[in-house]
Amino acid sequence: MFSENKFRETHRRGSIEVICGSMFSGKTEELIRRLKRAKIARQNVEIFKPAVDVRYSDTEVVSHDSNSIHSTPVENSASILLLSENVDVIGIDEAQFFDAGIVDICNQLANNGTRVIVAGLDMDFKGNPFGPMPALCAIADEVSKVHAICVHCGNLANYSHRLVSNEKQVMLGEKNEYQPLCRACYLRANDQDSGH
Repeated sequence: MFSENKFRETHRRGSIEVICGSMFSGKTEELIRRLKRAKIARQNVEIFKPAVDVRYSDTEVVSHDSNSIHSTPVENSASILLLSENVDVIGIDEAQFFDAGIVDICNQLANNGTRVIVAGLDMDFKGNPFGPMPALCAIADEVSKVHAICVHCGNLANYSHRLVSNEKQVMLGEKNEYQPLCRACYLRANDQDSGH
C-alpha cells in the first residue's frame, strides 16, 4: 500500500512566492537572491521576464543595483509553461507586464510541484493595482511586500511616482522617470501635479 509518508517523500511540493512593492524597493534583488540560493542547492532553475523589458539587458534580469542573472525573455505567459519542463524553481520578473494567463500558469506549475517565485510592481504610477499582480498575491503561498525609501522624507515608500508627463500605464523607466514616495509625499506630489 502506498503510504502517506511515501507520497510526501516522492512528491515535490510546489508553491508560489510573490515579491511585490514599488519601484526601487529591491524586488528584483530579492528574486535574484532566492534564485541564486536555489542554484547553490543544485536545483534546476529557469528565469523568465517579459520581452518588452529591455531596460538593462535583452536576456538578463538586472536589478537597479546591477546584480544580474540570465533569463529567457518571453512574449506571453503561455511560453513560460512550454519552456518549463523538468524545472525545480521558476523565477518570473516584472510580472505586472504579463497577460492575465500568468495566474493560471503559476497555479499549474505549483500544482505540478514547481516552486514559482514571482516579482512585480503591485501598483502602477496612479496607485492602482497593476495587471495580474493582485490575483497573483491572492493565490500565493507567501507574499513579501518590500519597500523603498521615500526620497522626500526618508520613511518607507510603497508608491512609484512618475516624474514625466505620460498617461500610459506601461512606461519602462528608471530614476529619471520615477521616484519612490511614501503615502503622504505621494499624495502631496499628486496634488502639486494636478495644480491643487
